[in-house]
Amino acid sequence: MSTLEERLTELEVRLAFIDDGVTALNAAVAMQDQTMLSMRRELDRMREDLLGLRSALGNDTSNEPPPPHY
Repeated sequence: MSTLEERLTELEVRLAFIDDGVTALNAAVAMQDQTMLSMRRELDRMREDLLGLRSALGNDTSNEPPPPHY
């Protein structure tokens, strides 16, 4: 049988290991959050650029002449 002190030491070691794991996971989540935020900003910028290009190219169908069969 393990003594109470041995059991307590084992629990402290396990807690320290879990604490290190939680700290590492928190850091990974924070880094992923920053990456996603950056990607979202880039996507929004690309959408704005695409809308600007569409406007510049004149994709307005009201300015197009009718097809030849009319």
